[in-house]
Amino acid sequence: MKVFAPILGLVISAVIILPAHAGRPDPRIAMRQRHQHARIAHGVKSGELTKTEAKDLRGDQKELRKKEQAYKADGELTKDERKDLHKDLNENSKEIYQEKHDDETRE
Repeated sequence: MKVFAPILGLVISAVIILPAHAGRPDPRIAMRQRHQHARIAHGVKSGELTKTEAKDLRGDQKELRKKEQAYKADGELTKDERKDLHKDLNENSKEIYQEKHDDETRE
């Protein structure tokens, strides 16, 4: 019985802690998403992005969030899934830069 009690305590702790951690956002991914959202908002405000460009960029952001949620549906964000999300964030970042620095401006 003395051996059983500590093991039972560990099992109960794992059952309580692991599900609470499973759906948490990755802080680096969340930070990058917020930063990209701010860049898009700034582009709209400054006139560097047209309404259509901003709408398309926001759509890309929405697709990324859906992908992240799908990856987390099983309760875990694997290293490969995290890597794929960062790859998508890199692509989105380049697209934001290109759209903000093209010749199209909002009138």
